[in-house]
Amino acid sequence: MTRIGIVAKPDAPQARAEVQRLVEWLARRGVSVVVEKETADLIPHLEVTTVRRADLPAQSELLVVLGGDGTLISVARSVGDLGIPILGVNLGSLGFLTATTLDEMLPALEGCLEGRMVIEERMMLATRVIRNGQGVCDALALNDAVIMKSAMSRIINLAVSVEGQFATAYRADGLIISTPTGSTAYTLSAGGPILLPTMDAIVLTPICSHTLTNRPIVLPGTSRVEVTVRTSQEVMLSVDGQVGFGLGDQDTIEVNRAASRIRLVRFPQKHFFSVLRAKLKWGER
Repeated sequence: MTRIGIVAKPDAPQARAEVQRLVEWLARRGVSVVVEKETADLIPHLEVTTVRRADLPAQSELLVVLGGDGTLISVARSVGDLGIPILGVNLGSLGFLTATTLDEMLPALEGCLEGRMVIEERMMLATRVIRNGQGVCDALALNDAVIMKSAMSRIINLAVSVEGQFATAYRADGLIISTPTGSTAYTLSAGGPILLPTMDAIVLTPICSHTLTNRPIVLPGTSRVEVTVRTSQEVMLSVDGQVGFGLGDQDTIEVNRAASRIRLVRFPQKHFFSVLRAKLKWGER
């Protein structure tokens, strides 16, 4: 591994010092560094190669992301089907995806250079909005695609089909369509199940359903899910909380497992349940 890309959340308090520490550490080991443009603005006194975020994956063998889960998700969508592994370093408070701490950052990179780290593959969702028979919006989701009412709207009506067969109708504030990775994100707070993130599955979780018998549903990852909006109120599709698209009556949202997968780097000894215990404080009083 001879070329590593770096992205940081620029307004994180520790970002400047940690990016400088990382660049200098890699330089001492003879590793070429490519830095995303906004991140490079944090270290103007250092001479580094800079590129736009969209171009960074194609010029890197490994991406180091310093920030929170939102920063990593943004980078993951730019990776697409290139398959570049990502090491997420947590500069925030929670961080299920950016599970590596600052103290662990350099040992993790040492492990990457020596081939001692584990790479986990995570499924993504391909989301498409169909309007009058035409695709009008396409987006990839690592966590979830959320169909939700606007702030002033009342309960919305949604019809859900799985593999072309009508499954159920929801009267609710919205619906979360989640990957296993996203099972510890929005869907968790809405009462959805926690799934092992390496599974192939799709989770449907209604938001504040008007019918109490509507429960989260776990589907095989190969399932084709179609959600049709049946309301004239303002409805929004939000993909990973970063891409938004306004929906109208009779719009259909198609969701399938994406062809591309995201590869996340972790320590061999840091399993999912150890991350859950640390982040959700399981077993503490």
